[in-house]
Amino acid sequence: MNKEQQELLDESYKDYFIKKSSETGPFGVTGIIPTKDEFINNCKNNPEFSEKWGLKIEERELSLEERYKIALPIWKEKYGLLANMMVSTNVDNTPYNIPTKLITMTYNDKTIESYE
Repeated sequence: MNKEQQELLDESYKDYFIKKSSETGPFGVTGIIPTKDEFINNCKNNPEFSEKWGLKIEERELSLEERYKIALPIWKEKYGLLANMMVSTNVDNTPYNIPTKLITMTYNDKTIESYE
């Protein structure tokens, strides 16, 4: 996770924590507030929760074609004209740690994409 993503998560959890802390249940008792990890997991796996609190986290696997597009410039710099052939046959076996997953986070109309 990069710094921008961490800041976005921190901001969204802080807002969530403040709102949940001010809510009271029967007899003025405040409920248990989920940890930051629980909050993030809920946003990833529960669309209603995610929509209610405004943090959307989507993760998906990159296709071979997408991974190829990421790998090609790296390989072109290293191997020149042979890069097209090498990447098409070795994108999964590259020593350059070509990402396999795209993570998209959106909060307060700010979207951050990163690869893992």
